[in-house]
Amino acid sequence: MDTSNLIKKVRKIEIKTRGLTNQVFAGYYHSAFKGRGIAFSEVREYQYGDDIRSIDWNVTARLNHPFVKVFEEERELTVMLLIDMSGSNQFGALGRNKAEIIAEISGVLAFSALANNDKVGVIFFSDVVEKFIPPKKGSRHILRIIREIITFVPTSKGTDLSVPLKYLQHIIKKKSISFLISDFNQHTFESALNIANKKHDMVCIRVFDNREMAIPPMGILKFSDAETGEVFWIDTSSERVQEKIRSWNLQHEAKLKRIFAKAGVDVATIPTHTDFVRPLINLFKSRSLQ
Repeated sequence: MDTSNLIKKVRKIEIKTRGLTNQVFAGYYHSAFKGRGIAFSEVREYQYGDDIRSIDWNVTARLNHPFVKVFEEERELTVMLLIDMSGSNQFGALGRNKAEIIAEISGVLAFSALANNDKVGVIFFSDVVEKFIPPKKGSRHILRIIREIITFVPTSKGTDLSVPLKYLQHIIKKKSISFLISDFNQHTFESALNIANKKHDMVCIRVFDNREMAIPPMGILKFSDAETGEVFWIDTSSERVQEKIRSWNLQHEAKLKRIFAKAGVDVATIPTHTDFVRPLINLFKSRSLQ
């Protein structure tokens, strides 16, 4: 991609995701993702209706007049985006491909964090950690992240969801809000997710194409595995083949639901043929009620 086209593409995503953040997501994000806790702010004179448990007895005794401690929420957070760059995300039969939607979702999350003065970092992964961008603040940093999402070429096309989760544990020492963004076409990450969620606040965002779950009967077709490069032929009109596809998908869906439920993580499920705004809003709303 030449420089001119890259600038246009980055600008297009910036305009869309920053606009969505300012118009829709900033308030939901602020409510959904709380600060690290309550921090002491100042001492002021007692006012009628103040909770007597907040009285600062040392200051009160020294000044011979009741004073209370004022606390406020610590807002600054570290937000980590764990972004799947594997080959399967280039697929898109219904609507856009998964990689494009993942880029926009990442942009919305990054700009929402920026609006709340949070730091944002990224782990790009396939079946290895492809690149780590340390958490920082600022618009220039967010634009760099978007540029990297658009242009980054992974060294591997495979997927191993446990890899970024283990790396997160190693590289980010303090608690973070971490978004694992993937199509989740793999389910051998249960243990890593459980461990990561004990230290970090993990949120899973699944982007998938419905055509991966059901192939219409169209006779014998040639398929290529985007991650392994394997080429094979399938008789899509075969009832036995259709039953195998249905059975595998049902089992896969059940496994993912069990993994997410056992780990206690919040999940947003986003098909490629629908807009991602509503599922993200629902995710933020459900978290704000917790």
